[in-house]
Amino acid sequence: MSRRVLIVEDDEETRDYVAKGLREAGYAIEATGSGRDGLAQAVAGGFDVLVLDRMLPDLDGLSLLKSLRAAGIATPAIMLTALGAIDERVRGLKAGADDYLVKPFSFAELSARIEALLRRPAETREETRLTCADLELDLVSRTARRGDRRFDLLPREFQMLEYLMRRKGRVVTRTMLLEGLWDYRFDPGTNVIDVHISRLRRKVDVEGERPLIRTVRGSGYMIAE
Repeated sequence: MSRRVLIVEDDEETRDYVAKGLREAGYAIEATGSGRDGLAQAVAGGFDVLVLDRMLPDLDGLSLLKSLRAAGIATPAIMLTALGAIDERVRGLKAGADDYLVKPFSFAELSARIEALLRRPAETREETRLTCADLELDLVSRTARRGDRRFDLLPREFQMLEYLMRRKGRVVTRTMLLEGLWDYRFDPGTNVIDVHISRLRRKVDVEGERPLIRTVRGSGYMIAE
């Protein structure tokens, strides 16, 4: 059965060129020049890879991708763009892109990158949601929820909770937090970790809810069900 690829590219010449090459390589192709149409097709599902142009006239590629990831759709996506600056690449990857290819590009390279994504097992693709009991952290929309209660987190609080949840059930030491979140290679001798943990606890573990963030005396902290 042919692998299905959706191409969303508003430049007709580029779109036709890529579609023709991928069809010749044995892929089943659907293509559109509209971001909104591309979003609707991608949401409908059934694709193995998405090839998305960064700049689209109605709905840009970043917004399209963010909408998909927010909806829990993890189809691998390659972003095509004429914007080659490092910060633009970072924006694309943070929006949920699995790869980033700067125009002009060779078809051989695009084809090789698609093959690489298809070889990657589904379970190794980047997670978009982390959970622990009834606590859920959405890495795309940057929101947190415990049961029916949604709560806001400051950027550093979000980073700390994500760090803990990625290591659910394991002890996280102060040194790990200092290196992972503040890039310190030494202990500055401040209570910055304790302050942030305390603030995080007040939002995650409100009165009446089972505490999830635990202090492991003499070692560090842990989040566990």
